[in-house]
Amino acid sequence: MARRRITLSQNFLYDTSVIRRLVRFSGVGPDDLVVEPGAGEGPITAVLARTCREVVAYEIDPRLAARLSRRFADRPGVHPVRGDFLRARPPREPFAVVGNIPYSRTTAIVRWCLDAPTLTSATLLTQREYARKHTGDYGRWPLLTVRTWPEYAWRLGGRVGRESFVPAPRVDSAVLRIERRPAPLLPRRRLAAYREFVAHGFTGVGGSSAATLARRYGGRAVRAAFRAVGPAPDTPAGLVTPDQWLALFRELERDR
Repeated sequence: MARRRITLSQNFLYDTSVIRRLVRFSGVGPDDLVVEPGAGEGPITAVLARTCREVVAYEIDPRLAARLSRRFADRPGVHPVRGDFLRARPPREPFAVVGNIPYSRTTAIVRWCLDAPTLTSATLLTQREYARKHTGDYGRWPLLTVRTWPEYAWRLGGRVGRESFVPAPRVDSAVLRIERRPAPLLPRRRLAAYREFVAHGFTGVGGSSAATLARRYGGRAVRAAFRAVGPAPDTPAGLVTPDQWLALFRELERDR
């Protein structure tokens, strides 16, 4: 079993205080449908079942999936699914994702969540470094966060020590919450153009965000936009905040 856990990148969370904190931070309630990736033996599932209307719990390990099914056999609101969460189709109705996810599959699971049309939020236990990086806690912002900012808010929850898991991982974890905004910060027809704008700005051509953008918009327009928005023209792309990227897009695309 230990070898299988390593193969599947499984670090099981049994700390009930952390589980309650995770579910509380997710903001889910009695009217919500929740999808849980990597449910294991169901300690998070059990708390979600007492909190939410319906829980769909995915577990890829057949032995754990069998235990999960036995544990919740008498709970009609809990639907254990033996299978890979990443191969699942998102529900057609609004739903949230809550779970302790394998470190090795974090990027794929986050992208699945962002691509799901009816997702309302995803509250995930990830490596602490990943959660801090993607919420700007290091003072830098990655492309993924900036690209999705008009549609999603990224929030950092509390640290979860490695001692809360069995087996203990090598690093600490943290709670990451990605919440779909009630309305995008840009008109929907402009979202694709914004994403392309940011992707271009992050290419690094010229050594700074302003130098990169100047190749497309001209130096004078870019200098004026940076004066209006705030960051220095020599600021690297990752140090420009998501709100500043949004403001730069509005300034430079105003006449387009």
